[in-house]
Amino acid sequence: MTLYKRKSKQEFKHPVNLRNEPYIIINIVLAGVIFLIFFYAGFFSPDTGNYPLVCIHEKLTGEQCVSCGLSHSFSLIIRGRISEAAERNIYGLRVFLFFVLQLMMRLAFSVFYFRYPDTRKHLILLDISGSTIIFLIVFLPFISRIF
Repeated sequence: MTLYKRKSKQEFKHPVNLRNEPYIIINIVLAGVIFLIFFYAGFFSPDTGNYPLVCIHEKLTGEQCVSCGLSHSFSLIIRGRISEAAERNIYGLRVFLFFVLQLMMRLAFSVFYFRYPDTRKHLILLDISGSTIIFLIVFLPFISRIF
């Protein structure tokens, strides 16, 4: 009579090596960039206007472009001054919500990636297609101005 020892769940799991998980690395980098955008918006005050980045288009032509005022708008949104943010840039709230949604998606998709390894391919395709659609919807006014 042979007794088989039942393997625990820990014995079936493989150690996670981030070098072998480019999807997770990309999610970490994108989440980091989004956190930096939010930090930038929170650090610089819309009241003092001390933003280190200026609009090159406005400097060269003297005319405002479609993205002028986004930094001010983001700073105002973080401070809860939504109506003022819309005055600075009409698309500010839309773009800000895009980044919030992308941050949540990066975190959620990373969790699902590890929790359900059998669905990784479908998860990545869903992420790419969903993010592309959301990007096009949000940034269509900016894209249309280019062409």
